Amino acid sequence: MRNSTKLSPIKNTKPIALYSSKQIYAMEQAWFAQGYDSFGLMKQAAWQMTQQIEQIYERRNVSASHSTNTNVYHRSVHPRRASIWVGKGNNGGDGWLIAHYLQQAGWQVEVMTVGFSENDFDIHDQSVTSKTPSDKDSDSSNITDATKALQIALASSCHYQRFEDIISHDDADKRNLPADVYIDALFGIGLDRAPEGVYKSAIKAFNNFTQQNNALAIAVDVPSGLVASTGEVFERIAIQADVTLCLIARKFGLHTKDGTDYSGDIVDIPLIPHQKVCQQTASHHMIAEKNASQAFEPVATLLIAAHSMSLRRQNSYKGSYGHVLVIGGNRVDGSQGMGGAAILSAASTMATGAGKITVACHEAFHGSLLTSLPDAMTINLHDISGVKDLIKQASVVAIGMGLGRDDKAQALFVNYIQAAMTAEKPIVIDADGLYHLASLHTDNHELITELREYSTNHRVCLTPHSGEAARLLDQKISEIESNRLQAIKQCAATYGGNWVLKGAGSLVLEQEEGGENVYVCDVGNAGMATAGMGDVLSGVTAGLLSQQDLSAEARSLHQAVLIHGFAGDVLVNQANSNTNTLLVGQRGLQAQDMPAAIRHVMQLMII
Repeated sequence: MRNSTKLSPIKNTKPIALYSSKQIYAMEQAWFAQGYDSFGLMKQAAWQMTQQIEQIYERRNVSASHSTNTNVYHRSVHPRRASIWVGKGNNGGDGWLIAHYLQQAGWQVEVMTVGFSENDFDIHDQSVTSKTPSDKDSDSSNITDATKALQIALASSCHYQRFEDIISHDDADKRNLPADVYIDALFGIGLDRAPEGVYKSAIKAFNNFTQQNNALAIAVDVPSGLVASTGEVFERIAIQADVTLCLIARKFGLHTKDGTDYSGDIVDIPLIPHQKVCQQTASHHMIAEKNASQAFEPVATLLIAAHSMSLRRQNSYKGSYGHVLVIGGNRVDGSQGMGGAAILSAASTMATGAGKITVACHEAFHGSLLTSLPDAMTINLHDISGVKDLIKQASVVAIGMGLGRDDKAQALFVNYIQAAMTAEKPIVIDADGLYHLASLHTDNHELITELREYSTNHRVCLTPHSGEAARLLDQKISEIESNRLQAIKQCAATYGGNWVLKGAGSLVLEQEEGGENVYVCDVGNAGMATAGMGDVLSGVTAGLLSQQDLSAEARSLHQAVLIHGFAGDVLVNQANSNTNTLLVGQRGLQAQDMPAAIRHVMQLMII
């Protein structure tokens, strides 16, 4: 599980480039086009993965228990056992070679094949003999790399059995295949659909055996069943890995949607200098001229570290750090309204460091707001002229949190967005603001075109979850979730501005000079899947935007998402022993807990 928060990476960890499956294939082909051998690369990959497997096992599975008064560590006495599950593709080839290398290292190895016929193991009639083939034999052979790997493993007497033979027995459900490490080499990065038939059964069995034996599950390249380019897992059928050994370059799908639940810890095995190879490929026009400069650009950048901040100048005052106007918290006829949304957003804005804040909400919520946030100012949401005057004075306008969805609320939204654009203010749009934006787009309202044009020269931040994004794009939620990267790009193309697509591995798209950049923010946890968390994020975003003393990076949308995620992680992973602060935990985490954690994280980032 990747729930532990290490706050040192906030300052020190470098971004990681993320790529699609298509790009990984292109990197390999560029490498081979320079004269390098594909089977040689497979052997190198398997050898490096074997070294990693041994190290991971030593760290996690060698007994570290020791007596109370000594520091004597001891090992388990039984032989190290590995169960390697292989398919028929190149991932399976990696698995056969891993089995060969592990056996040479003294492991007890069992290869479980999936999708093989009995004839696949008859190596006597092949062009490579039953003896371990030399590099020369391998190069001259016309057989596939995966078959060469199988032959090497069989020639070194690696034991194997067919999964199909196991499931054909009546007592298959009661069987166990004990091992210390289970290695998934079933599918590679080409999978784009749900595993079926025997493969579906094999994935379920792999996960069951791993759990039964309290063993380590290690995936080769990507967990089988996970779509490497999107992070999607169909019908929850995928290998549940503790560790993924990621070959060549990091895959985008490991870090968004279901990828965060199935990939476990990720260990990079670069294998080839892909950046240099790609540059050489492009310069030699080995790919189409028009694509030469972009073909190998990462589709996104993984962020697990926020930008540091400097101390404030002593000679400053509240006006030095901006004035945020939060517009929301309406009370629609027939309901109690959503004043809490505006209060949560306002509290988070202040926690992030804004100098002052005004909340334009329904008068019914003024008392509640001032009770919970006495340092905020208030104005009646329906005082249109008064709110417009405040828009002129504000540094940032955040709108939509609890605004309501009726026609009156929409009229307010249009009025205030137009006023903010006239006053040339940065704008944050969330919640009911996004609802109205989608309706206005459907009605071909002129505001959509105006906002898109405005966003080319001014900061406009929009922060939907997948349900809101689906409405904005007139799609189903399942369509958004099947390709989150495509969805966030469509949102930006349609409406302009900078975007967050919230969820597991939140995506951030920011329009920057010379193009757009996409980031995956690898922070946060499932405890944050609760009401009000989006309102908190809108407040953090507005609070950062208001502080002109911060660098452009420290005021960015991706910085806001990182701070928001780190704050959630602090609440579920860290207790303050000095003050006896209780650990909140995932299931009890509430949005109202976040401002204190945000203040804590902001302080940690000061250098």
